[in-house]
Parts: sequence; C-alpha cells; structure tokens
Amino acid sequence: MELFNGFSKLSTEEKILAISKLFDNQKEIFQYLKSFHHSDKDVQELFEGFSENTISNFHMPFSVAPNFLINGKNYMVPMVIEESSVVAAASKSAKFWFNKGGFQTEIVSTEKIGQVHFLWHDSVDLLKFKFSELKNELIEDTNSITENMRKRGGGILNIELKDFTDQEPGMMQIYCTFDTRDSMGANFINSCLEQFAATFKNWYSRQAEFSGHGLDIILCILSNLTPNCRVKCWVETDVKNFDGIVKDIRGEDFVERFALGVRVAEVDPHRAVTHNKGVFNGVDAVVLATGNDFRAVEACGHAYASRSGKYSPLTKVDLKDDHFKFTLDLPISIGVVGGLTKLHPLVKFSLKMLGNPTATELMGIAAAVGLANNFSAVKSLVTTGIQKGHMKMHLINIMNQLEVPKEYRDRIIEYFKTHKVSVSEVRKVCDELKYTGKIKGSVKI
Repeated sequence: MELFNGFSKLSTEEKILAISKLFDNQKEIFQYLKSFHHSDKDVQELFEGFSENTISNFHMPFSVAPNFLINGKNYMVPMVIEESSVVAAASKSAKFWFNKGGFQTEIVSTEKIGQVHFLWHDSVDLLKFKFSELKNELIEDTNSITENMRKRGGGILNIELKDFTDQEPGMMQIYCTFDTRDSMGANFINSCLEQFAATFKNWYSRQAEFSGHGLDIILCILSNLTPNCRVKCWVETDVKNFDGIVKDIRGEDFVERFALGVRVAEVDPHRAVTHNKGVFNGVDAVVLATGNDFRAVEACGHAYASRSGKYSPLTKVDLKDDHFKFTLDLPISIGVVGGLTKLHPLVKFSLKMLGNPTATELMGIAAAVGLANNFSAVKSLVTTGIQKGHMKMHLINIMNQLEVPKEYRDRIIEYFKTHKVSVSEVRKVCDELKYTGKIKGSVKI
C-alpha cells in the first residue's frame, strides 16, 4: 500500500476519480457519486466548502414535527434524523400536550466557558496576588475582539485563576466565562483565549519579581461542558387527563407506571443511557436542522448527567395531589448566527420556519422536542412496548432493503397493521405474493 500524497489538492472530480479506482466498475462509481451532487453548481460548491476532501453529498431526511405549543407559541419544528419513528413520536407527543398547555421553558443561564491551560513553575502565591493586574490587561487586550459582542449585550463575564498543582505539578488555568448572545460562540471564545495567552506571556516577561522562565502555555480552548448554559422544559396536567391515553389503562395507573419507568433510569445507569438517548433523538434532530454542533450538545449533556458521580436521567417526574409534571433539565449551547446558519440553504430555511428565533428560544425548542420524544418512549415502554410502533415505522425501510416490488407494497403495509413486523416476515409475505398472489399463515399481533 502506497501513501497517497496531495489528495486534498485535487479537484472534486479528480478526487472522485481517485476513489473510483478502488472499485472494479470505476465508471459506474464515478457516476454514482456524482449523482448525489446538487444540480445547482454554486450550491454544490458551497456544500463542498463545508468540509475537507468532499466527493459527494450524504443525504438525510429533512422532516417536520407540527403542533409544538411552546410558551404559548405554535411551532412547526424541523428535524433531521434517519431513525424511524422519532419524528412520529415527537409529533404524537406534541399533539397530546397541545390542548393541555403545551411545553413551558425557562432559561437558567447562558454562561459559556473558556480556559487557558498552562504549566507554572514560578511563585504561585505571587501569581495569585498579582492576578487582578493581569486580569485587567486580559480584558483590555481583547477589547477589539469583544467590541461587537459587548454592543449586543454579551462579552466576557468573569476571569478567574484556578490552581490544579495538587493534582499535577505546575498545572494551572485561566478560567473565563462568556455570554455570546445569539451565537454558539466557539470562534469568539477561542479568539479571546488565544489573545489571553499572548497577553499573559507579555505580562509575565515584564514582571521583575518573577524568574521569567516559569510559564508554559499548554492549550487555549473553550469547554463544551456548559452546566450554566441550561434550559428547563416541562409539561404538566392533572392525572385524570391521562385516562384513555393507552387503551384500557386508567390515567392513575398510567402515571404510576410512567414514574416507575423513569425511576428505573434513576436506579440503573444502563437504562439511564438509553433513556437519555431518547431525549437526544429529538434534541439532535433540531440541532442538526438548525446547523448546530450535535457532538458538543451530546458531550455536554452526558457529562451533565454524570455530575453527581453517577450517570442519571436528564428528565424527572413529579406526582403530587393528582398532578403530573414531567421536566427536562438540559445544558445546551447553540446559536442562530455564525457557522452554517447564514450559509446552508436548509439551515436558513429551518430558522425562518421557526420564526427566526433567538438562541435562547431555540434552546427551548430543542428541549421541548427532546422532552416530547422521551415522553413517547417511556409511555410506549411501560405500556405497549417500544417495538410495536418502531417496527411499523421501520417497515418501509425493510421493504426498501429487500427491494420489494412497488405493486406489493400497499398490500404488505395493510397486512402488517395487524401482524408482527420483522425482516424475515416481510420476506416471507413478499415471496407468498410473488408465487401465489396471496398472503397466508403469518403471526398476528
């Protein structure tokens, strides 16, 4: 195997050609990859600029979940996700809660964090004593970077010195909090931090009291753990309003089983991880549709779920005086300006469809969809089971996978309204239609 030099310098077509040579049917592969390109050349060039070594576009479903009543405002929410049933589950929850007050949200804070990590081999006590002087210079030297953010009401909130020398010799950090308003703020924060490092070095070189050889900047980077950039979202109603939510189950029995389902996640981290994955089914779908960083959102959420030392669910149930309240406490740092928000055409469309929300409004929307999906998941798990609804939605994917002829599909869909769905069962039914023109002898629900 030889090293491939200069791949990134090739044109898109040259890259595709290079990849095509890995296959026996080079011409077909070349055309196949090109077939996913956007018909508008300018749009395709825009997409290619979002990443490195781009050879094609990877399509994801762009869906809409209607009827999300959030803080009294009705939204049609864009969702980008490939998992069957997630959008249906969110929509079903939104419809159920629509005439029960909908979803309520509260922004806890919008504080974000950045850090300059450094090794210090000089007097710690003297650095702590003189830090207020350094802090003033850090703020002054970043004034040109923070000017526009300050005009919008954001900027640097505070700067602290943190000492980790008891854990690692010489390890310390400059810890800074920011408000980045409607932007996610990664570039803004990192620019400030790199200026902090330069200012720190310059300041240290001018201090006669120090040795002058005790500072080593390790790294300057924002933190994706933002425990104080958080939104709370909840739904609530009287227990009696759950009568009939599932056939033949009283509202009182349903909420007790629902609360017990959440309690399992509180007791067992194995269940808690899957429980929170259900939250992020909804959250990530909104985050992707609006051009935000779902990896950062996930990492933060899972770290926050572990803050007590034990991984726990992000949602909780309160039952008191025949009243049900279901709450999500979600740390989430997202924005509506910067990044892809002004570049990706469907991201711009998503934000416009949401009424061009502020960053805090979008935090609430994402949380509401996450709570909706978690409500649907727990509801199914403690009553009918998760597979019934999931596999019904998955039926189309199975038929596509098995390349079921179009003329059979309507009859197969009708048949599986009353029968268990599985790959083997769909294959069997398809064969029966192919060879006998009839469906017989399969397992009923």
